Amino acid sequence: MSVIGRIARRLGYRGWQQFTQVHVRAYRASRGRIGRKWQGAPVLLLDHVGRKSGKHMTSPLIFGEDGDDLILVASFGGAPRDPFWWPNLKASPETTVNVYGDVRRVRARQASPDEKARIWPKMVEIYAPYADYQQKTSRDIPVVILERA
Repeated sequence: MSVIGRIARRLGYRGWQQFTQVHVRAYRASRGRIGRKWQGAPVLLLDHVGRKSGKHMTSPLIFGEDGDDLILVASFGGAPRDPFWWPNLKASPETTVNVYGDVRRVRARQASPDEKARIWPKMVEIYAPYADYQQKTSRDIPVVILERA
């Protein structure tokens, strides 16, 4: 089991949400000096709006770069369903991200199969557990491209 999985199980859902919100506050307050890495991988803050609730949310997520684009992996630790932020982005793809204090407007889209084939190995290099997550689930884990808006 991954470190994230062990932490999540130990904290439970409510505890994990509290941990995440502390991470978000520290990241924002320090302009990314605190919370900029998770197990050595770079982290950004993704803003999104609940597709059902309309609630504004922020998720700290591992990211990569592909030219001017930012790359996310909707792995949810290899769970059989997508992480909640991905359907939210599909419903409202224009949003903002915070990368080390630099807030930018972006538009999210799913990578095409050819793009995913090119980008996936880079993301596994950034965060090796992604390969295990894909083996763990039968769903095709989406690669999400954030293009400058």
